[in-house]
Amino acid sequence: MPVYGIAVAAQLLGLPEASLRLFEAKGLLTPARSDGGTRRYSDDDIARLRRVTDLRDEGINIAGIRRVLDLEDENASLREQAEDGLSGG
Repeated sequence: MPVYGIAVAAQLLGLPEASLRLFEAKGLLTPARSDGGTRRYSDDDIARLRRVTDLRDEGINIAGIRRVLDLEDENASLREQAEDGLSGG
């Protein structure tokens, strides 16, 4: 559930708001928007942004981070499909 505004999300992550906007512009995440267009971040968004900052701190550039996140998302999706198949769902 998206509940955090950009200022709160930035504070939780210890990042400037501009970094969150940059990460969004580079396709690393897509926060929800309120009816008025205000960005709203969920706990999952915060976790993803923490992953982004960890990868950045390891020296990986934005393109590399995007690729890592894409592969992690694909892996999670395949895992869910496999688990659904095993459970008969």
